[in-house]
Amino acid sequence: MDERGLGKQLQKARQAAGLTQQQLCHQANLSFSTLTKIERGAIKAPSIFTIQAIAEALDLSLDELIGANSPVRPRRQLQKTKSGASFIYFDLNGCLVHSYQAALIKLAADTGTPPDVVESVYWHHNDEVCRGTTSLSDFNAELAKKTGVSSVDWKDYYMEAVERVQEMYDVLTWAAEHYRVGLLTNTMPGFISTLRRAGSIPDVHYDAIIDSSEVGALKPEAKIYEIATERAGCRPEELMLIDDYRGNLIAASKLGWHVMWFDDARPQASAEAVRQALEPAD
Repeated sequence: MDERGLGKQLQKARQAAGLTQQQLCHQANLSFSTLTKIERGAIKAPSIFTIQAIAEALDLSLDELIGANSPVRPRRQLQKTKSGASFIYFDLNGCLVHSYQAALIKLAADTGTPPDVVESVYWHHNDEVCRGTTSLSDFNAELAKKTGVSSVDWKDYYMEAVERVQEMYDVLTWAAEHYRVGLLTNTMPGFISTLRRAGSIPDVHYDAIIDSSEVGALKPEAKIYEIATERAGCRPEELMLIDDYRGNLIAASKLGWHVMWFDDARPQASAEAVRQALEPAD
């Protein structure tokens, strides 16, 4: 593939993901001028690391991005639920996976720090990291300082403790065959792609991934729902959010979305209720 063909392929993949050039630059940590030059074929041999960063930002493999098969996934004529939703957003923590509580307990035990101290540090800084206003490295430094150790890698603790919620894993996998689906989550930078590669969340095609650390907004703030609506390309009444936190659901409902509460204390019964709500209309 020559530079013009590559540039066109990357442009199509970006557009299929519903991203502007500025948004992709932010997610892939590229300069705007570099991306525009690649897309118009002005850079003859982009670095493989640059192409890999673009692929990861678009949630594509390298083969999908630059291989023989086009990465552009046409929107299928999918079904609607009986209530009229055709695009289903899933929450991540507490809905698709469990992790942070077990990770906090493990960190406290490893460092000999009282669990309440570790939790206090975590909750004091969690929103800032998930919003992208505090870096993960700064958060790690603060955890290390408060626990009296030389270094802490919170992402490692999280990933070692993570457990998939199998019932919802299965629901999402099924839903992706019938509807356009996406993730709408408050999460720290890089966690979604790592969970996906590890198989902790389904590696299906997500029509939109709204990562709080990338968009600079958290649920239940109105801004993140506005971004999610725009990325989905749907009217509010065509969207559904499945979440374990009622405050997030109330905010979405006020904007005209359909909502379903997932009760993580009763995963089997709750997942079945979600599945029933997602049954396609006749």
